[in-house]
Formats: sequence, C-alpha cells, structure tokens
Amino acid sequence: MSQKVVAVAGATGMVGRQMLHVLEERNFPVKSLKPLASERSKGKSVTFRGEEIPVEVMTESSFKGVDIALFSAGGGTSKHFAPYAAKDGCVVVDNSSAWRMDPNVPLVVPEVNGADIAWHEGIIANPNCSTIQMVVVLKPLHDAATITRVVVSTYQAVSGAGKAAVDEMYAQTRAVLAGEEPVCHIFPHPIAFNCIPQIPQSNAFGDNGYTSEEMKMVNETKKIMGDDSIRVTATTVRVPVHTGHSESVNVETVNKLTAAQAREVLSRAPGVIVEDDPGAQVYPLAVHAAGRGETFVGRIREDISHPSALDLWIVSDNLLKGAAYNAVQIAELL
Repeated sequence: MSQKVVAVAGATGMVGRQMLHVLEERNFPVKSLKPLASERSKGKSVTFRGEEIPVEVMTESSFKGVDIALFSAGGGTSKHFAPYAAKDGCVVVDNSSAWRMDPNVPLVVPEVNGADIAWHEGIIANPNCSTIQMVVVLKPLHDAATITRVVVSTYQAVSGAGKAAVDEMYAQTRAVLAGEEPVCHIFPHPIAFNCIPQIPQSNAFGDNGYTSEEMKMVNETKKIMGDDSIRVTATTVRVPVHTGHSESVNVETVNKLTAAQAREVLSRAPGVIVEDDPGAQVYPLAVHAAGRGETFVGRIREDISHPSALDLWIVSDNLLKGAAYNAVQIAELL
C-alpha cells in the first residue's frame, strides 16, 4: 500500500483512540497523521508511534491534502464535515449512524460485503457495533443455507455509551457496595448490578415500540447482507460489562443446517473464531473478546422448537471490531 495522509476525527474519544491504536498495530501506511477534535480538546495531544501529536480543532478546511479520514465524532459532526472532506478528495470512513442508510453510501463489513466500497462517492459508513459482529457470523450461514429470519437479543457493554457512561457504572458500583444510593446522570436507571432494555439511553423508543438501536440492527443487516427479504427482530439491552457485546441469535434458514454443519461452515469463515465445547465450559466471553479484532461464536445448537433453525452466542469487542478495527479494515481495502 502507498503511504497515506490520514486524519482521525474525534481522536481524543474512546473509539478515536482505538482507531489510532489499530492503525499503529496493523502497520497501516500512514505518511502523516492529523488528529482532529472539537474545541473542547484544544491543547491536547495524542500518541502515535511513540510521537506526541497535537490535536487540531476540526474545521471545514481540515481535510485538504488528506487521503483518508476516520470519523468517530458523532452523527451531527459527521453530517456537517464529511461532505467537506469528500469535496476535497478525502475518503471518509464514518463510524456514526449519519450515513448508514443513505442509498448512495456503502455500509461495509469487509468480511461480508467489502466489494461495496467500489461504488463510494467519498463517504463509506461503518455499521453499528452490534450489527457488525452479527453479520460476520450470519453471512457464511446465509451463503450455505439462505437465512429467512433472525431473532437477536443483545447484551451490550457500557463502553458503547462512551467514557462518561463507564465512569458512571464504576461510581454506581462503588456506591452500591458502600450501601449508598447510586446516582444516575447518563442512564435513566442504575446500570451497576442491573440490565437496562433501552439503547440508546435517551429518546430511544419509536412508534413501533422498538428503540433506534434495535431498528439499526434490523435495517443495517438487510443492507449489508444485500437481501431485504431477511426478517429481523431485535431487543437490545445494556449490561454492566466494560467492553465486549454479547448476542443471543436465533437464525431460521431455508435449508436445514445441523449444528455440526454450522460449526464447519463458521470455522472457515473470515474473521470468525468458533469456541464451542459447552461440556468443557468453552464458549465466547466478553472478557476474553476484549482487545481482540475477531468475532467469536459458540453455543451453536439446533433449535428444538423449529425444524430448520439454529441458536448461536456471538461475542466481540464493541470498540474494536464493532468500531475502530472495522473502520481500519475498510481503509485497508481502500
């Protein structure tokens, strides 16, 4: 790969810092790095390849001379700045939800639909973290047996809601252990020792009773898989885990797959690691997936209530494969 000028928008945030880490870890050919953030980060710096690089305040003209920009700065920021970047000849890989369902913007998971980057017009969308890990597992099963319906319940880590949410979880945990009342600022209910069936934590529910996170999984899955006939329903839940989203997924198929056949298919799938020996208590765990770029699947079994369905347990690091790692993989394809 030729050397590239790379910008990271939102460089001081949790995902932005992970993007820097992944760029460095995967030895991406960075000619020069341009970390960008809002006025709040003025005067800060980030570390990249042992060098302290000052953070610049992002403006409409920040992308002149930049080849690739990895965005993790929120939907509103992306909606405003990404067109300026594209106009200046920079290709944006955006981690927000701003562009995901735009028909002119590819929504890409490299292991699933990497070829879609060919029709980008300057912006490529990084899918929702929960969707990414699910479709990495679904695609090989769909190719083998044709999926007709997916029922998913998620168990999503607090880091998906940002650093302030993580701080709140730890503060509440300390409060509960001290016999004090936990204080809520980020979440509508205590997250310490609790599960909250509402993601995101504010203004989440639509007229159909689904949250916006749930509808992202429904709509994004169909777009990434390139098949609107797949029926998807989701329930997304925030759990008191730092890093690593877990998902219970039920998959109905046209052609029956046995559990053994599914394990064989998935063992050959790119980006997937099968951990499936329940008798030895081997199955994917969030604490083991944290810090890894792969997606893990286990508890693979045939659904006893349906003649052609499988139950799966899927786990991945929401900050890596669910965000930064997938974005850098897209940049590598570029």
